[in-house]
Amino acid sequence: MQADARRAWVLAALERHEPELVRYAQRFVGDLHAARDVVQHAFLRLCDQDPKELRGREAAWLYRVCRNRALDWLRQAGRLQSFDESSEHLLGGSEQSSPESDPAMLAERGEMSDVLRSLVDRLPLLYREPLQLWSQGWSYREIAEVVERTEGNVRVLVHRAVKTLREHPQVSSWQAAGVRG
Repeated sequence: MQADARRAWVLAALERHEPELVRYAQRFVGDLHAARDVVQHAFLRLCDQDPKELRGREAAWLYRVCRNRALDWLRQAGRLQSFDESSEHLLGGSEQSSPESDPAMLAERGEMSDVLRSLVDRLPLLYREPLQLWSQGWSYREIAEVVERTEGNVRVLVHRAVKTLREHPQVSSWQAAGVRG
């Protein structure tokens, strides 16, 4: 019965967390197949864990394992950017204003969220990762456990990410026009 209970626990975690973990991993690695491999690795590791030790913390544990595996994949692929890259370099005003970037047109066509998602994807990983978890409703404490930082540091990182996004010329133009997302 012990093996059946463990199997049920892993399958329940798989059903509950797999879709969100694949999306999370795909944001790291940029490839759906690689993201699925990363998530599969996390669930294989979960099979070796004691359910009693992880009770209530399965999601944070799975995210941390996915994160670490995704970072390993990026290192091996030579695609890992420094956590310390400046947000100005990545978000610098490379996007020019044009009639197509008019906030009303963006909102009407439903593209504002795509633009914001693109800007978030261009944030340094140091900011992007906590921001994405925070926007999914995770608490600062839960995020801190996943990214292995202090809760206070996570609060600062989320604040800086939001501030960086607000200061981007395109977002600033939306704010000036009174557009809300």
